[in-house]
Amino acid sequence: MAEEEERNGSKEKGSTESASAAEEHGRKKAGSLHNYKPKFSYIFCDMDGTLLNSKSLVSAANAEALREASSMGVKVVLATGKTRPAAITLLKMVDLAGTDGIVSENSPGVFVQGLLVYGKEGKEIHRTNLDPDVCKEAFHYSVEHNVPLVAFSENRLLALSSHPLVDSLNTIYHEPKAEIMPSVEELLSSGDIQKVLFLDTAEGVEGKIRPYWSEATKGRATVVQAQADMLEIVPPATSKGNGVKMLLDHLGVTANEVMAIGDGENDIEMMQLASLGVAMSNGCEKTKAAANVIGASNDEDGVADAIYRYAF
Repeated sequence: MAEEEERNGSKEKGSTESASAAEEHGRKKAGSLHNYKPKFSYIFCDMDGTLLNSKSLVSAANAEALREASSMGVKVVLATGKTRPAAITLLKMVDLAGTDGIVSENSPGVFVQGLLVYGKEGKEIHRTNLDPDVCKEAFHYSVEHNVPLVAFSENRLLALSSHPLVDSLNTIYHEPKAEIMPSVEELLSSGDIQKVLFLDTAEGVEGKIRPYWSEATKGRATVVQAQADMLEIVPPATSKGNGVKMLLDHLGVTANEVMAIGDGENDIEMMQLASLGVAMSNGCEKTKAAANVIGASNDEDGVADAIYRYAF
């Protein structure tokens, strides 16, 4: 990557910002971005654990930084495990959704871990579905072991029964409310499924569910963990990085024009693809190791900090 040596130095433990750099960062943060030239044409930003704080909301500071960056001509594109409706709902809360916002049904974006990619005018340019046999096995495992499971089918969530953890995807994470299907067969026949998501305790995911499905899906699917208490099963070779690459090719944009911000394992490829990858300090160790720099946490307006510090 360009300037790799300089950026690697920026993330050494104990490194400190020079007084002049800290002063300049303060001026940018004070709302004078119009005196600076953008270093990147595009910012690709994760949502959970990155743009969203621990309450699963976009802070006022993050919203203002995105608004300022957009006003300077920087294109902010979401790259998330969420569905597009969930992203629109969350950004609408801070007046950043719709025609003049950064996300709408007519804007580009990478959703559902890169399994759904929307390009110019918001039109679908890529879709990958999970093997129906893996879906079927996962739902039978869910019933047998009493572990809640949800299928993501484009803009819909499908489940076999209601459960507080299933409901939390709507009430906390703002995903569409899960539709309860009467049987595995009817669920599988109701539409293409891009991924399934197990919901359990962090201990249950790490100690039981992830080991089992890492082995059971070999050659047929991949397990992804964006949050400690959730495990996703996705098609092989799925990554947000692949989705971002497809979208960049579609838009005619080079990776040198891109800054990426994220926190989870599912953000690693996106970080490596971008000219500059910024990991949240609350991110997992693998992601922080893959990033060029480590920024503030998602509860410290980390996206705003990254924009003011590195994007201008």
